[in-house]
Amino acid sequence: MNTIRFDKKNVRMVAHRGVSGLEKENTLPAFVAAGNRSYFGVETDVHRTLDGKFVVIHDDSTARVGPTNLPVEQTCFQKLRDLYLTDIDGAVGRCDLRIPTLEEYIRICKKYDKTCVLELKNQFSEEDVGRIVRIIEGEGWIDRVIFISFCFDNLVYVRKFRSEQTVQFLFAELTEDIFAGLVEHRFDVDIHYPHLTKEMVDRFHAVGIRVNCWTCDKPEDAERLADWGVDFITSNILE
Repeated sequence: MNTIRFDKKNVRMVAHRGVSGLEKENTLPAFVAAGNRSYFGVETDVHRTLDGKFVVIHDDSTARVGPTNLPVEQTCFQKLRDLYLTDIDGAVGRCDLRIPTLEEYIRICKKYDKTCVLELKNQFSEEDVGRIVRIIEGEGWIDRVIFISFCFDNLVYVRKFRSEQTVQFLFAELTEDIFAGLVEHRFDVDIHYPHLTKEMVDRFHAVGIRVNCWTCDKPEDAERLADWGVDFITSNILE
């Protein structure tokens, strides 16, 4: 297996949870797979553990990705770290399939010169957003991070610490209230691609909003989005 190429024109491609079409999502192998390819960015999701460590995993629990159901935010880091995740074929036993830390994800992106597209899962406190920002600053990679979130306040907190940081608000369907908030706060967008139209792309661009779209895995759909002039496409397998 390998990634699927398409005519992406000037679109910057983002590997969704790493190259999750090839390797287990949100693991070091998935991030390295993206690092070794032409992706502009590597997307992942961050949660806070019970003891205050930041780890990368999509769901609120490990039930879907591992053999044991552990609630991430109510479990201490070491217990999560000791868990072997299932491979994409359902097998268990690869020692490299563990839940990574935020720092490990950042270091892989830095090693391979990739932009981090970091989703703040659930609602974080302002204090924890500040801690995340400081961790990434300490790794020397904050200028290469795009923060994304379904929680508008998470992105407001990011901008309190770094007023010019690139952020993208995640959503499915555009409303006038969302559009007004984006313009007011100068946020870019990360929209569910089936809800996007060329007219919307043009409207966003007219007010200086850049457009990312998730999660597109069909070449014909991606080529249509590229023709519309989107700025980023997030995909599990397209490159």
